[in-house]
Amino acid sequence: MAPTHALRASELFSVKDYVCVITGGGSGIGLMAAQCLAANGAKVYILGRRREALETAAKSHNPEGGGEIIPLGPCDVTNKDDLEKVEAEVSKREKHINLLVCAAGIQGTKAEPNEEHAPSLKEKLWNQESPDVWNQNYNTNVTSVYFTTVAFLPLLQAGSETHGHLSASVIVISSMSGIMRHAQGHFSYNSAKGATVQLSRLMSAEFQKVRVRVNSIAPGYFPSEMTAKESGPDQKSELPPEKVMSKGHDVPAQRAGSDEEMAQAVLFLTKNAYVNGEVIAVDGGVLNVVAGR
Repeated sequence: MAPTHALRASELFSVKDYVCVITGGGSGIGLMAAQCLAANGAKVYILGRRREALETAAKSHNPEGGGEIIPLGPCDVTNKDDLEKVEAEVSKREKHINLLVCAAGIQGTKAEPNEEHAPSLKEKLWNQESPDVWNQNYNTNVTSVYFTTVAFLPLLQAGSETHGHLSASVIVISSMSGIMRHAQGHFSYNSAKGATVQLSRLMSAEFQKVRVRVNSIAPGYFPSEMTAKESGPDQKSELPPEKVMSKGHDVPAQRAGSDEEMAQAVLFLTKNAYVNGEVIAVDGGVLNVVAGR
């Protein structure tokens, strides 16, 4: 039974002395996760393909006092050699990690299925999509999540042995697009994110035997290089409400999600060791109005 003071938010969600690794940590949701974890006391290693972007993110957003954001890489998460190198580097510096966030991802091409004449629909989809793009999408959004998680399993298990049974975890950033039936013109991306959701569930069931939890966050519209198409000089992006409301379906929140709202989801899944195998949509209510599974 916990004393009342132990139920303060500062106690419940403190990640002081945690060691975290985040792929895609130089921008977007990966950077949001890095900021919130470092702000609450964690040492956070961010990985990405662009060393300059990682260094800029760390320099711009390291908190004063407490935790820190440390750039590591470059690392292409679709390359097993790169994953082995960064895992070895983290192992040299740390005896364990408490959290892995798989946030790296790509969107791919768009082919809107808005033709009502089948030959025209075939021509459009056939010409605007390619198997190479589909394979790249799956490789980045699904396959890399699996191999990144597998690479860090020993360090994660050591984290649970340090802080308690099933305390170490993986947070997979999937998408509301992997749950809905609306293609949004992104057949390859949405189907890949659907596979990412299922992969998260599979890993949660299989990896609990090594005392590692796996959960997923399925974001709606959040500012990132993917949604805004650019980052500012501090590696942050902006997504104005009018752009969110032009997506072709209702967005009940009428705006993009905030850094604070993503941070709340990340901290919850990081600290609550009784949650395993869940997919949490943080989508502003979109899945209430767009058909899901």
